[in-house]
Amino acid sequence: MANGRTAARPSMADVARLANISAQTVSRYFTGVGYVRAETRERIAAAIEELGYVPNQSARALRTSRTNSVGVLTMGGINYGSAGVLTGLGLAAREADVTLTIAQLDLDFEAKNWEAEARRALAHFKSVQVDGIVLSTPLPDVNKLLVGWDQSTPLITVSELPSAEEGSAGTHSYAAGWEATRHLIGLGHRNILHVAGPSTRNEAHERERGYRDAMQSAGLSPQVLDTAKDWSSPSGYRAGELADPGTFTAAFAANDEIALGFLSAMEKRGLHAPYDYSIVGVDDMPAAAYFSPPLTTMRLDFRALGTATFRMLHHQILTGEPAQHYVVEPELVVRDSTAGLK
Repeated sequence: MANGRTAARPSMADVARLANISAQTVSRYFTGVGYVRAETRERIAAAIEELGYVPNQSARALRTSRTNSVGVLTMGGINYGSAGVLTGLGLAAREADVTLTIAQLDLDFEAKNWEAEARRALAHFKSVQVDGIVLSTPLPDVNKLLVGWDQSTPLITVSELPSAEEGSAGTHSYAAGWEATRHLIGLGHRNILHVAGPSTRNEAHERERGYRDAMQSAGLSPQVLDTAKDWSSPSGYRAGELADPGTFTAAFAANDEIALGFLSAMEKRGLHAPYDYSIVGVDDMPAAAYFSPPLTTMRLDFRALGTATFRMLHHQILTGEPAQHYVVEPELVVRDSTAGLK
């Protein structure tokens, strides 16, 4: 308080003067429209810190019709993959000075009656005027949610089975199933068991489809153990209790968690990888390298998927140009859980 009046709130012009640059450059720094050199960005950030400047979001929204916020609807339980996508989204949003509003719709195995709740979440995002929406879903029939979508709010779908190529992103689970199975076939295995993921999820369906096609292309008979109700180690353990070791020499597990549970159940039964059988997972979660034995797996970079998805959406928000399809391809990481057939 000075002379009975409150000190004036710092303005963008004050930031520009302190950083010795134009107000237009400061504007580009905040909006992300146009290039700002790294050295200049550092000076702007230092001036903001010194002045305690806080952008007036309401005024900015009126001027630009943007709120610098993005809604994220993620469906299904939080697991390694979905957490990685959210991490990538968050990192890219922070880099662009955009706020994420996240709604997480948990779903059980049956995944029934989810459409109404998902529609409410999408309607809420539009009502608060987010600049764009990310819809991340492991369920088929995502097009049910998008019937009549008016395109006034840009939307990117993260899904193995998107309703359209344009404006979508995902991992390539089919390729993960195919390549994991071909790796085991290449080691001489002919009786290969697939320890499936939850059958109501797109990723599980696509990984099983890749496995089946790889087996059939080699003239081999698929064997699928379809007992999982989720992506967890207990699901893999239950499968390991039910599996008949006399019917397979190798296993392809739908993800690393399921592989971990399967390994544990087999070990309890006196069977050890890779001496008694080989096993491959999917994900390459950080702990996979420290399983006993370290797990051969198909690496999927979920964080990169989240980062790319946000950048696609942000580009569309800024330019109006529709985003093209983006896919994360799997990478085989060979460790000690696989060996040639003896």
